[in-house]
Amino acid sequence: MIKKVYSLSVCLFLLTVFSGVASAERMTVNVPMANVRSGPGTNYKTLWKLERYHPLKVIKSSGDWYYFEDFEGDRGWIFKKIVNRTDSVIVTKDKCNVRSGPDTTHDIIFTVERGVPFRVIERKGEWLHIRHADGDKGWIHKMLVW
Repeated sequence: MIKKVYSLSVCLFLLTVFSGVASAERMTVNVPMANVRSGPGTNYKTLWKLERYHPLKVIKSSGDWYYFEDFEGDRGWIFKKIVNRTDSVIVTKDKCNVRSGPDTTHDIIFTVERGVPFRVIERKGEWLHIRHADGDKGWIHKMLVW
């Protein structure tokens, strides 16, 4: 009997731990421009705006809103219906090369600045095939993004 109570306690503990991990999932802005607010509702102040494919790390949920952290550690609230689970990244370095293929032997198509978000089309080793909201596509090394 003591063994069953102990097993049940361990299961409840693991459920609690994993439910907290689930709330730390990554989400992606899925509208052209999204408001980030100081609280969970439209009655709260707009702090800044995010563009499509901006990745977010969800910290917690409250009703129809997520409290999140971005790649710079900035935090705010965003409406749940304007984000989804699209695979996305954001550039963390200045003047990064985006190439025509997944290694440095391929041509540089364009360069991007820190803070530009992309949807991930494909992953190949250390490289990501990415697409910007304006349609520009190419490959970037994963050490250059968050």
